[in-house]
Amino acid sequence: MLLRAVLIALLAHSAFPARSAAPNILFILADDMGYGDMGFLGSKHLRTPHLDQLARDGVFCSQGYVASPVCSPSRAGLITGRDPRRFGYEENLNKSASNYHTRVELLGLPPGEHTLGDHLRAAGYATALIGKWHLGTGEGFHPLERGFDHFCGMLTGSHSYFPKKKNRLERNRVALTEFSNPYLTDFFTDEALMWLNASEHAKPWFLFLSYNAPHGPLQATDEDLARFEHISDRRRRIYAAMMFALDRSVGRLRDWLAGNGLTKNTLIVFFSDNGGATGNASWNGPLSGSKGNLREGGVRVPMFWTWPGTLPANRRYDSPASSLDLLPTFLAAADARALPLRKPMPHEDKRNWALGVKRYGAYDGVNLIPYLTGKLPPAKRTLFWRLQGQTCIRSGNDKLIKLSHRPPQLFRPQTDVAEVNDLSETEIGRFESLFSELGEWESSLPTIPLWGSSPYWVSESARQYDELASQPEPK
Repeated sequence: MLLRAVLIALLAHSAFPARSAAPNILFILADDMGYGDMGFLGSKHLRTPHLDQLARDGVFCSQGYVASPVCSPSRAGLITGRDPRRFGYEENLNKSASNYHTRVELLGLPPGEHTLGDHLRAAGYATALIGKWHLGTGEGFHPLERGFDHFCGMLTGSHSYFPKKKNRLERNRVALTEFSNPYLTDFFTDEALMWLNASEHAKPWFLFLSYNAPHGPLQATDEDLARFEHISDRRRRIYAAMMFALDRSVGRLRDWLAGNGLTKNTLIVFFSDNGGATGNASWNGPLSGSKGNLREGGVRVPMFWTWPGTLPANRRYDSPASSLDLLPTFLAAADARALPLRKPMPHEDKRNWALGVKRYGAYDGVNLIPYLTGKLPPAKRTLFWRLQGQTCIRSGNDKLIKLSHRPPQLFRPQTDVAEVNDLSETEIGRFESLFSELGEWESSLPTIPLWGSSPYWVSESARQYDELASQPEPK
């Protein structure tokens, strides 16, 4: 009761000092969300009014990509602005990783790799991360050591949504035993709003709200479940309730911004860390494949950018955008420069390290603002992926996937989102060009993966590559 009273008092406070010209930045990350799991994107059964409105109020990147089809390397990419394979962060960081590691001190985001928190704190921002970290638990990996002034959440991946009995949650290194809300998604939102009310508002702020929803386990409140009795598939019904809670949280955050007159001075970005997973009843809409493979359903995610007065409303950007674009776009919005790139680490090949920087630059993203506003025509992008025997390049409108268990495939996802038309035997010149470019990228990587991970993704991905068609939404 005391926690609730404190929360209500904090949320009622709305007197803030004048802010600087630099915008506040709110980055909301979902976890294992399907590409079709919003009304805006085609779901006929889920209810996501706040996410739908967020999409309408800004720019929807219809070809938004993440750096990896699994959680941890995807997060390593988005938080550094660098392709995670360039620093050996290729495999997922889970319990299996401890059985395959080279050295235990390597199990996390490598020291010296700057995070969004590092860059923005150096630019004068107050920084906070709330929710899922999943970038290492040992010494030197904690969010408070990686650019964030405040952290509340879990250092590892999956977590129960009802944490009162047992949890791995902390607030600034102190284990949590009391909760303002018994359901984890709502609790993380409470924590975000409490920090926003209590932080140093003379500074602009950066809040990375890293939800674990709708990642498994499938758990929802009875009240939210009751809203979806029309869904006959039990697992899909629970997933819908989890998405409803996530959507409710987005609404609460936007209400707070509006109530405090901060809507126009806040850049909001939303997407998922990878595509929907086969295990959580998500739906990837028209895309084939899912989490763990390099088909569109694994690496293409719903992505929205909203900044009233700066970015247009109700606009689609139909060229590739990347999670690696967060860093240069945030720094451009803040009128700040990136921190210097670290030097090669002892386990990295110095020649390849220098070659990669010369060929691809220190960071891998672009400032999206001039493209999202239409001031510049869409840029031609080249994106790369690699995970356990799967490698991929997306260049312009073409995408080549090289596999360990079958011949390479060439697709044109801009017009073939389900990737059913393999062009490898008809577009031979383009196929050979992309195959060579992909090989050059792999040869420039300065290190092998720092650890192995669960072999699940090898067998699961092989199965999915042999099933080409997208699936209808579960009812």
